[in-house]
Amino acid sequence: MEVTRTGIPGLLVFTPSPHPDPRGMFSRTFDAEVASGAGIDPHAFVQDSLSRSHRGVVRGLHVRVGDGENKLVRCSSGAVLDVVVDLRPGSPSYLRWETFDLTGDNQVSVYVPAGCAHGFQALSEPADTSYRIDRPHDPADDLTIAHDDPGLAIPWRLPVTLQSDADRDAPRLADVRDRLGEIRPWTGHQH
Repeated sequence: MEVTRTGIPGLLVFTPSPHPDPRGMFSRTFDAEVASGAGIDPHAFVQDSLSRSHRGVVRGLHVRVGDGENKLVRCSSGAVLDVVVDLRPGSPSYLRWETFDLTGDNQVSVYVPAGCAHGFQALSEPADTSYRIDRPHDPADDLTIAHDDPGLAIPWRLPVTLQSDADRDAPRLADVRDRLGEIRPWTGHQH
């Protein structure tokens, strides 16, 4: 498994080596030793979740304020356009975003550090996305940013077919500046 650092400090990409054969495919999707070598405590993850989305669905952009949460995201089946936005005050990549093509075939995982917003769009029918997070969910810490915020100008690939009410009605960054101040500042420590 190869670990790649990105232009956003702490945002890591884990690329496995899937092994296709006549039966289908086998891939290791997580390796504690590799995670530890990249500076991630593999024992910190406390919840695993899965979402299934129809083609065109956008989920996000979601971030947790306060201590935030680190998450490991992977498309286990189908395909998604994955997006990460750095919202950590003081970060050298503040308000910068990166996109990733995650598929059930490539089994790539993205490690999203606390203070970064995350979202994705399902590119297939359906797309299953798996998450590992390092603290229990507390809805009081949830903050959603509009996926189509013109200040971010994220190039979603498909017309949006469906969103949750919270995602559809999410405010723009400019309208939640006070809540962004609740995000733990970047400390210069990166994995």
